[in-house]
Amino acid sequence: MTKRVAVITGGASGIGRETCLKFARKGDRVVVADFNEAAGNETAEMIRSNNGEAIFIKTDVSKYEDVTRLIEKTVEEYGRIDIMFNNAGIGSSTPVLDMNMETYHKIIDINQHGVAYGIIEAGKKMKELNIKGVIINTTSVYGILASPSTFAYHATKGAVNMMTKSAALELAPYGIRVVGIAPGVVDTAIIQSYRDHGIIDSMKAKVMGNKLTQPEQLANAVYLLSLEEADAINGSVVMADEGYASFK
Repeated sequence: MTKRVAVITGGASGIGRETCLKFARKGDRVVVADFNEAAGNETAEMIRSNNGEAIFIKTDVSKYEDVTRLIEKTVEEYGRIDIMFNNAGIGSSTPVLDMNMETYHKIIDINQHGVAYGIIEAGKKMKELNIKGVIINTTSVYGILASPSTFAYHATKGAVNMMTKSAALELAPYGIRVVGIAPGVVDTAIIQSYRDHGIIDSMKAKVMGNKLTQPEQLANAVYLLSLEEADAINGSVVMADEGYASFK
């Protein structure tokens, strides 16, 4: 069998790193993409030290030319692209009336435009190579639920939800699936503001099991969505929130 090639943005840490490690353990070749060069190379080395195949490509997903280069270099190295996981993202805890426009645009550029660039460039390459691949986008429970001080983040995740559905509709004739995955409260650096404000316990109380979701759990869910056996899941946003959106 031809080994699959998975491109994972935000692969230097958190959900992205765990997903890189998961795909590699399952025998896929992994392209680690991140702006953080040291941590991204560390992820790739972790894979190679366990006899996996991985390369790191420094990528700022807010720049279209970076994402284009990421896809081109992936195909130059491995000859194909089967999975595109548009995962890179940032957050900010700021009341809407205090929102700094520089911060607002940075969140939009990374979380929304970065996903759009990944969908477009990976989709074009999959079509060109006649690969029936899958594009998976990280969204959030905050794509459907409102929460204080996350105005820009809400905007991006709502956009990702609809971009997922729209792209899935247009790419279906080429056998390319597009799926969203919506985590709840995941134990990564992006929830540091919750820790700083001492509200971690109240966040835990919003999910079934009264605990934070671990990045490895999200990696497992992303891997499942990438499989051919999941080919009936297309144009959907899969909730991986441990009941956050339905519990309270």
